[in-house]
Amino acid sequence: MTTRRFKRMSSYALNNLAKRWDARLAAIAGPAKTPSFSLPTDFSNSNIITNKDGSCMEAFAHQVRTTEHILDHPRCLITSDPGTGKTRAVIDAFRQRGERMLVLAPLSILQASWGDDINKFAPNMTYSIAYAKNRAKVFGACTDVDVVITNHDAVKWLAKNLYLLDWFDTVCIDEFTAFKNKDSQRSKALVKAVTKLDYRIAMSGTPNSNTITDIWHPTYVVDDGERLGRRYYSFRSQVCTPKFNGFANEWVDKEDAEEIVAAQLSDINIRYSLEDCIDMPEQSVHTMYVELPRPIRAAYETLAEDSVLYTGKGTINAINAGAKVKKLLQLCTGAVYDETGKPQEVHNERYELVIDLIEARKHSLVAFNWRHEREALVELAESRGIKYAVIDGETPAHKRGEIVDRLQAGQLKVVFAHPQSAGHGLTMTKATTVIWSSPTYNAEHYQQFNRRIYRAGQTQKTEVIQIASKDTWETAVYDKLETKLGKMEDLLQILNKLHKHGDADE
Repeated sequence: MTTRRFKRMSSYALNNLAKRWDARLAAIAGPAKTPSFSLPTDFSNSNIITNKDGSCMEAFAHQVRTTEHILDHPRCLITSDPGTGKTRAVIDAFRQRGERMLVLAPLSILQASWGDDINKFAPNMTYSIAYAKNRAKVFGACTDVDVVITNHDAVKWLAKNLYLLDWFDTVCIDEFTAFKNKDSQRSKALVKAVTKLDYRIAMSGTPNSNTITDIWHPTYVVDDGERLGRRYYSFRSQVCTPKFNGFANEWVDKEDAEEIVAAQLSDINIRYSLEDCIDMPEQSVHTMYVELPRPIRAAYETLAEDSVLYTGKGTINAINAGAKVKKLLQLCTGAVYDETGKPQEVHNERYELVIDLIEARKHSLVAFNWRHEREALVELAESRGIKYAVIDGETPAHKRGEIVDRLQAGQLKVVFAHPQSAGHGLTMTKATTVIWSSPTYNAEHYQQFNRRIYRAGQTQKTEVIQIASKDTWETAVYDKLETKLGKMEDLLQILNKLHKHGDADE
């Protein structure tokens, strides 16, 4: 097995392997004549990257420690905050240990985060990005590169072509919450795929955005069930209790769930908060309220009570509680969608407020959740001569990078973005304000989106503005969001304390 893998190692990895063995032999032979041999050669210099112009980019201390953790633990979790440079740490670790690495990441950051960071921090490392259209070609020629970067859903294709993974020894799962549902097709495919890989790294700064059980399957993928168990329902019974919500039993996290899980993961997990790493300017969060016009308030109450609303243009039906809440939230934002998916516009007042807030600030990032919000914001921005760009599911990957570059260069006043399309990996620190034109139920999207401006490179105070209609479901959603974030923060703080305690013991 060792010989077979050695033969198919890239020249890049072979050079690093040779350096490590030279250093180890030198250590066995005795003290070297120069201080530079006090550590293995490639490791002592691993945090220094030399650019083509001769300048150097030194890794932060927390990145070096994260790299050491990866090298010390063939299978590990990294739960450091967004913006702490997890990608750089993984790249530095792979430079020293890996043969060939498979990266599974959100589609929006394949180039913007991974490709760009490899170019910046490991310019001699080769990589290919596999999209749906070129996937077979890239994996067919994977022996020509050191790293293959692809999106999460590619694992379903890889599970049908497992022989291709014979050429890899390392997998890095970026934003492992994409695999939190044990029953999804891609989660099942991932379990099949990773069995062939010796080194497994899983990263996320938002590991339990909804419930503590979110972390079970990603951990299972990494350690084969060694720490949290091989059976999901047994784990759930340990950390949750059933509670009847009026319709069915709902599993609620126990008060000590975070402590239980953190203790079990302490040996393989490493975490740094952004504030531990960098002296960050203050970020404030506040809510601004808009009044629903009388006709809209009446329509809201009608839909809340009867589940049917006639807008004057069409009839809207909401057949169950979940659909009703969704329709009510849509109504608050200015439109509801009929059964054909066509929006029935009702009012447009809140977007005037959003545009007013944009005009009063130098650069902003605005989150929208529905198509009619995007269209309303774009129309108003154009009418006022505001320089803008849009990032959503229709924006090609290369275009997203161009938009980020334009914002960072000060050429755009605002970027309107869907949280799912711009919630990971992008650095937009030229902006100092995030505006939520409407709330999201997804705590991970909320946290990650806000971190686009609150990350390394930000030098000014930042703010998050939440827009909500008074006495509606919107305020309840924001409250629920705070509860979810509180639970997630509890786990992260415990993991952080355990990590600091471990450092002190060393």
